[in-house]
Amino acid sequence: MGNTGKKYAFTLIELLVVIAIIALLLAIIIPSLSRAKTLARRLVSSSNMRQIGIGMGMYADDNKGFFPETMHTSVDHKESWIYTLNSYLSDIDDIRICPADPKAKERLKYNTTSYIMNQYIAPMEHFGVINQSESFHNLHRLRSPANTITTFVVADNRPADDRNADHVHSRNWFSTGDPTAQWTAIIADIQPDRYKSRRSDEIDMKGSTLFLYADTQVKTVKAETIKEMADDSNNFARPTN
Repeated sequence: MGNTGKKYAFTLIELLVVIAIIALLLAIIIPSLSRAKTLARRLVSSSNMRQIGIGMGMYADDNKGFFPETMHTSVDHKESWIYTLNSYLSDIDDIRICPADPKAKERLKYNTTSYIMNQYIAPMEHFGVINQSESFHNLHRLRSPANTITTFVVADNRPADDRNADHVHSRNWFSTGDPTAQWTAIIADIQPDRYKSRRSDEIDMKGSTLFLYADTQVKTVKAETIKEMADDSNNFARPTN
């Protein structure tokens, strides 16, 4: 006998099985893609910060070991530490923005940065005079460069058009002695979960950030680790005496 001419079609059950399989595959693939994207952004940002560290070291070598100044001692954004390093780096606009920064385009437009300097190492102003007396201010006088943080990743909520927001207020983070207030002060300056798979307004303790150290090494630090240090009143930003 020849072909009977019967046509076959999916039954409802078969269709539901196919849909379930597709949904399962998407559930597996999408998080993996998100994690890969987060990793890629973190790697680019790590490269940016390492270049900043190299530029900062070159600046210090040309300035008797002293670190560059922040907007705490200047009114011209071109004198901010990140722009002071411009002559030591290929193109500061390619380096001063973190690819995972939700305000990246705005910070690029307003000449601000995704990376902010540790207040402890920055020269301070006292009665109109630049104070460089602390050993923290000088790269060559640091007791432990490998444990001295020079640069953090800026908090998402720091205004993109605030050119004065080029440094953290780490000297005041632990001034209250209250763990809750300490944590609030820290996350007002830095973003402990900048690198996370899902965007949300809540701090994701599974997320992470980057710390740049004076010896140019860049470390990934988990948000939960920063929270633990805040709870223990451990001012991780303060260099070793």
